[in-house]
Amino acid sequence: MRPAGKGELDSLYFDYPHFPFVRPAELNGDQPRHRVAIVGAGPVGVAAALELARQGIESVVLDDKTTLNDGSRAICLSRHSLEILQQLGVEKPFIEKALGWTRGRTYFHDHEVYRFEMPHSDQERFLPMYNLQQQYIEQFLVDAAMQSGLIEMRWQQTVTDVTQSDDGVTLSVNTPEGDYRLEADYLLAADGGRSVVRKAFDLPLHGEAYEGRYVIADVRMTSDFPTERRAFFSPSVMPESTLLVHKQPDDIWRIDYQLLPNEDPDLAVTEAAIRERVGLIIEMLGEDSDWELEWWSLYKAYTLALDDYRHGRVLFIGDSAHLVPIFGVRGLNNGLADAVNAAWKLAWVLKGEASEKLLDSYSPERRGATLEVFTNAGKSTRFMTPPSRGYRLMRDAALSLALRNDYASNFADPRQVTPYTYAESPVTPAGDAGFTAGPMPGAPLINRRLGEDDFLLDHLGVGFNLLVFSEDGSVTPELQAALTDLQARQTGLDVLVIARHPKTAPLGTTLVDRQGACFDGYDAEPGSVYLVRPDRHVTARWKTLDASTLNTAFKTALGEH
Repeated sequence: MRPAGKGELDSLYFDYPHFPFVRPAELNGDQPRHRVAIVGAGPVGVAAALELARQGIESVVLDDKTTLNDGSRAICLSRHSLEILQQLGVEKPFIEKALGWTRGRTYFHDHEVYRFEMPHSDQERFLPMYNLQQQYIEQFLVDAAMQSGLIEMRWQQTVTDVTQSDDGVTLSVNTPEGDYRLEADYLLAADGGRSVVRKAFDLPLHGEAYEGRYVIADVRMTSDFPTERRAFFSPSVMPESTLLVHKQPDDIWRIDYQLLPNEDPDLAVTEAAIRERVGLIIEMLGEDSDWELEWWSLYKAYTLALDDYRHGRVLFIGDSAHLVPIFGVRGLNNGLADAVNAAWKLAWVLKGEASEKLLDSYSPERRGATLEVFTNAGKSTRFMTPPSRGYRLMRDAALSLALRNDYASNFADPRQVTPYTYAESPVTPAGDAGFTAGPMPGAPLINRRLGEDDFLLDHLGVGFNLLVFSEDGSVTPELQAALTDLQARQTGLDVLVIARHPKTAPLGTTLVDRQGACFDGYDAEPGSVYLVRPDRHVTARWKTLDASTLNTAFKTALGEH
């Protein structure tokens, strides 16, 4: 919603683009067969299209809108998500525009009780978290997609129904110039919490709805307060309520506040009520500059998910597959991980480099990630919005203790999003002997600095990557033979030799690790090897590689075992 006299897209800081309707080939009587159709041009759907394109696969993206989503909506991008964006080759505008942050504060009755600092070191290219309005997130992704020769963006085209057969899917599409049917080999459903695709197959979400309701308000205000996450419990201006405050680019401040059970939500979202409450909050924050109201909405927390994220030739990604609470900034970040997971697997199946069995691993991996999110987000939600008097008494007791006792401070930890480890995945081989540190099988790679503006993750190839640790760049004849044989049969494998003091470069690309940061971070020694998937998750690792097991691990990663 916007202030009186403002149009739906009249923003104080963002110029919404207009995407014209372009008549598709199907309306001219043609019936092309698309490899992948994607329903939904939000950040998750477009990220999936970009990953497909990175893997060399064409896609068509359909959306019923004429522009981007309005309001700030999702605003926090994690380090892991920035690494995904780097993988897609689109990270630069995000870094230039977003506000990075590492710390946050928690208050109880206006007194600071806890200050947290997210782990960060000079071994990382990206900060732990970045604030950026969803309009910019979508704009940067859509800009990249519209420049790709492998992505067709279809705006003002509404999917009304979906059916599927053993060899493909059929979409019914409504447009300003008539209806048509679109044929595709596979479909990625990224059409949000009210997914038309999900409804077409009568697939219900299961889980829990929480009692608390929150108003989300964006205001423009000049302030020199640093970019930090601030959470207020029972602040003086709203006793018994909870308040979150985030700084965003363009002097926009995101204010989320809880409505109490006895408050009328219809009355609470009137402009007069919003202005009164936001004014009190800004005064409490100690800000005395003028402010302008930009946009507001009402939010309710859910932990809901499909029982299976794959339905034949349809894969559900993002909010079409699951709804998670905003606390801990898990929604968009979880959706981006869905997108690249589904897209690389689909690409490898379509290229004939993996069988369709690889797709069976998508739901166990990403639904497993969702269930972990539910566990942490559920704790955060019950802390932010206690569901009963007993919960509130325990929460307030913990916050009271934290006021004067450091040992109680962790009760107020917001449990920020962390990437999921696919340890139990059917495509993660068993066994991990000899390691006491470093990313385990199923975990994402960790970044390590190699030099000035030079990091390990900068060098990953498009497909699978093999990290080979060597003192001088050389490898044993047995490993050389095994790699030569594997690369001859599998084109999607890049070899990165990580050497402390390279003298020779017999295979792949050699990275110089003179300070030993990679060796230390990966608990490696000369002869150690990591096999890494296209989404940067470790498939398998060997302290000292037995070359005969490498091919088996690769086949397992492709769903062949």
